[in-house]
Amino acid sequence: MTEGSLEARLARFPKTRPPLPPEIAEIYARQYAENRAGETTAASLSQRLEQWMHRQVAADASPAKATLELGAGNLNQLPFEPEGGAYDVVEPFAELFEGSPRLARVRKVYADVAEAPADARYDRITSVACLEHITDLPVALARSARLLAPGGVFRAAIPSEGGFLWKLGWSLTTGLEFRLRHGLDYGLLMAHEHVNDAAEIEALTKAIFEKVSVKSFGLGRQLSLYRFIEARRPRLDVAEAWLSRFGA
Repeated sequence: MTEGSLEARLARFPKTRPPLPPEIAEIYARQYAENRAGETTAASLSQRLEQWMHRQVAADASPAKATLELGAGNLNQLPFEPEGGAYDVVEPFAELFEGSPRLARVRKVYADVAEAPADARYDRITSVACLEHITDLPVALARSARLLAPGGVFRAAIPSEGGFLWKLGWSLTTGLEFRLRHGLDYGLLMAHEHVNDAAEIEALTKAIFEKVSVKSFGLGRQLSLYRFIEARRPRLDVAEAWLSRFGA
């Protein structure tokens, strides 16, 4: 990736979410909760497929490694992680995990990654279906790079947003179910939620880490449902530059 193309990507941030039409905004919270809990047929199918992402992220897990999970949601990554060890999470929507029995396994909860102490260090920083939602993604990546312990790893699983198979997949499942139930366009909700596509996420990760590998659940970038990104050796000079640029 050239310096010019990186600059063009960075210039898009921070992003602003497209507003939801009132009729979708009215049912947004319920729809989000149903999806996370797998309460509909399409959501249940999605959760079964999403297990690939959870397993990829957890493949290196060990009780000996301190972990910080970004966008932990309803803590649905924890069943894939070994018990024991330090496990902290970042999640701004407390209603997603309040009352969950899994919360007992969490050491600390932050509403924003910026709340993590500057001297905290993690062997693993992880996320599952989170990075596509973050409007200030360069800042989140930079803060993550700064919090990694020497030899630490950043492990992120994301939908292949922007790819043909991903769009076809949700259009024929969740999108179709949403239209049949509510008579509304699920694509408007997706545009509101997924402000970053997979190519952007991958490019920014490669800019701030020296060693990055990518695995697809499918046949290459376009014909995949999900991607898994493993990144090591953060470029701390880049992280500081991004934090300074975005006033973080």
